[in-house]
Amino acid sequence: QVQLVESGGGLVQPGGSLRLSCAASGFTFSTYTMKWARQAPGKQRESVAMIYSAGNTNYADSVKGRFTISRDNAKNTVYLTMNSLKPEDTAVYYCNVILWGSAYWGQGTQVTVSS
Repeated sequence: QVQLVESGGGLVQPGGSLRLSCAASGFTFSTYTMKWARQAPGKQRESVAMIYSAGNTNYADSVKGRFTISRDNAKNTVYLTMNSLKPEDTAVYYCNVILWGSAYWGQGTQVTVSS
């Protein structure tokens, strides 16, 4: 069965850094695009970053230059490295994959940026 297990969230001060991880199983990880999205209270879920099977990436303008998405196909894991964090980055962060006609999401991990 497809599973996405996230970790790495927490409380961090403005300007700090975190690295989120999403461990995937149940599908051929290396052939699929992996994505990160986030959702703040009262707001819609928004796409943050994606990494294609070939390794090329896309980022939302709001995080470009601060966040980096990467993948380790040997570990079936996708990462989101977040630097220069701002209070407006506070949200629940999710990883996502679409395959076999369905969208799969992790459980989400809370990131709180506050002084």
